[in-house]
Amino acid sequence: MRTFEGRTALVTGGSRGIGLGIARSLVDRGARVVLTARKPDALAEAVAELGGPEVAVAVPGNAGDPEHRAEAVRTAVETFGSLDVLVGNVGINPAYGPLMDLELDAFRKILDTNVVSALGLVQEAWRAWMAEHGGSVLFVASVAGLRSSQEIGAYGVSKAALINLTTQLAVELAPKVRVNAVAPAVVKTRFAGALFEGREAEVAQAYPMARLGTPEDIGEAAAYLLGEGAGWVTGQTLVIDGGGLSRGPR
Repeated sequence: MRTFEGRTALVTGGSRGIGLGIARSLVDRGARVVLTARKPDALAEAVAELGGPEVAVAVPGNAGDPEHRAEAVRTAVETFGSLDVLVGNVGINPAYGPLMDLELDAFRKILDTNVVSALGLVQEAWRAWMAEHGGSVLFVASVAGLRSSQEIGAYGVSKAALINLTTQLAVELAPKVRVNAVAPAVVKTRFAGALFEGREAEVAQAYPMARLGTPEDIGEAAAYLLGEGAGWVTGQTLVIDGGGLSRGPR
């Protein structure tokens, strides 16, 4: 199962949750990974959990900072000799409630972090490595980008933009680079805690599979989309939602 042997992945938002789940899935298959996140302590714990500096290194920083993105890409190439896989997992949702009550500065921050920084990261990776050597990109979107969502409309709009960015880049960067996305529903992470904590069993009943997602669920799907087995798959968004969208309104 060492299908990523000799390959290097950069995973943003990789200190915990979905990002760490994806990183673990890639390391288990032989990849070396560069992790980014804002908190150095959390990143250090993630690096240790993945096996230490021989397979994982951390670059703390803010995804919205162009210098941080450039440093992360440079670290991958200089430390491990390549940048074959890029996972854009950074996402914020500081605003809850109707869009009519949303502060526009908060909306700009959501779009800048969730969409603009994702494009900036791909631009860095393309110029530093992928334009010449090829590679594979995965964005972590959300089912909120595929339908309206109560209380998290701004987040959903940003994820809808990320899904469209996926299809646009898939065409622009082909055939050198494949670009896909995953769109999870509620996954048991700290980030999504407000959506299920204290009522997990109730929330799980919205899904035919009768449970919430886990970071491991997303990691397995990511490994497929990023690997050679998906070599003719690009521009796609894989919904990972326990059948929730299939059920429709209740």
